[in-house]
This record gives sequence, C-alpha cells and structure tokens, in this order.
Amino acid sequence: MIIGITGSFGSGKTTVSNLFKKHGFVVINVDKLYRDIYNKNLKNKILREFGTDDRNKLKKIVFSDFKKLKKLNKITHPIILKELKKLISRIKNKKNMIIDAPLLIEAKAQNLADKIIVVKANRKNSIKRILKKKKYSKEEIEQIIKSQMPLKKKLKYSDFIVDNNKSLTDTKNQIKKIAEKLA
Repeated sequence: MIIGITGSFGSGKTTVSNLFKKHGFVVINVDKLYRDIYNKNLKNKILREFGTDDRNKLKKIVFSDFKKLKKLNKITHPIILKELKKLISRIKNKKNMIIDAPLLIEAKAQNLADKIIVVKANRKNSIKRILKKKKYSKEEIEQIIKSQMPLKKKLKYSDFIVDNNKSLTDTKNQIKKIAEKLA
C-alpha cells in the first residue's frame, strides 16, 4: 500500500513519516529526492530560466512572485514525478510505503497513493517549528505558507488527518491507530 503524506510547511510531515517507519513503512521523502536529483537533472534548467542556481536565491525569487513559482514547478514537477515513479516501482512489491510530499496535491500526484494523510498544525506551531531550524526568517516562512494550497483545501483530499498540534506522544498514538487500520 502506498500512503501519501502532505500538509502545510512546518506541519510535521517528516516527523509523521518517520513515525510510520516504526510500523514497517518505507519512506520516500520527496524534498530529499529533489535535493538528490537537483544537480544532475534540474540545476542547468533552473539556471537558464532564473539566472541563478543558488537554492537560497531561488527561494527568494519564487516565493515572492507566484508566476515565477508556477514556472519553477512546471520545470521541476515532471522530473521529480518521473524519479518518484521509478522509486515506487522498485519498492512497491516489497513493502508498504510512505510518500512524504509537501506538494503531493499541488503536483497532481495524489493518484500515486492509495490513501492520503494530511498532517495539520496551526500556523503558530508551524512557524515556531520552522524558526527552530534557523533556516528561514519569519517573513520567508509566511511567504512560503502563503504560496501553498490552503490547508482547508488539502483536507478535502484526506483519508486520514493527523493533528500535530499536541505532544509527540499524541501524534505517535494517532499514527499507531492509522497504521493498525491500514494493516
């Protein structure tokens, strides 16, 4: 079974995905996949289109201009989806898997999953979590969140919802119940 996990920036998707590992799921992290294929498949195309291949500069460009973000997604999504499909076909018959993909629905890739889990956290908790990593300013976080599909819209695609606003123990309990239902 293939489970797609999505949610807003800072909602805790990767934490939830890692908890599923403890229940025997293989996890494909699409953000990591993007980083892995960036140099070999994307870097030159992005450089030609945006005049930079520096990911930090690129983030500033695309998260402040929706049209440029759309253009970036048009370049990256087909390549990422192609690589994701290859990974899925290699793993599919061996194990249950999680696709940890922030833009699963936006990339119209939800059909790759048998079930969709949306991880939700309120904006305050999401921002606090992201700020702890010290990779983004509050302004950058707000721009990224604003650029994503609203949570209410993502929830319409969900088969399960993980409320990640409470303790880690609470989240673990939710994952355990979902994993049992999926078994």
